Amino acid sequence: MTLPLDRNRLVIPRLAPLYAGGHDAVETVLRVVAGVLLVVHGYGKILDPFGAVGMVEGLGFYPGVLWSPLLAGTEFFGGILLAIGLLTRPAAVAATIVLLVTVYFHWVAMDQGLSGAEKSILWAAITLYFAFRGGNRHSVDARLARTF
Repeated sequence: MTLPLDRNRLVIPRLAPLYAGGHDAVETVLRVVAGVLLVVHGYGKILDPFGAVGMVEGLGFYPGVLWSPLLAGTEFFGGILLAIGLLTRPAAVAATIVLLVTVYFHWVAMDQGLSGAEKSILWAAITLYFAFRGGNRHSVDARLARTF
């Protein structure tokens, strides 16, 4: 749901049509870029789904042979779903969980603090947005007239 734009509150009222017309397009770009980058990030993991067994077990996720492929699938297939806007909310929730674990990994396990975790925090905020927002009118969810 988009709130109506009040031209009287804008410093430059002539920009109102740009702001109003660009809302869905910009939101779609953010969703597609986030999804595609998750796919790119998960591509190597999907080629070797058991390659992260040691890493996930090092974080306390046992058995690693279960969690490593789930990590790979969440990033790769979840990224595809997010990019096209199909099952947007569940895909975004799964991605947010993975990203919150990476925040812990970088901040605590690797002792990198905020500087090591800031990208994961930003990505988690983006995916959390879509977990609540879902896909917009430029999504497969909208074309199916169904949403989760």
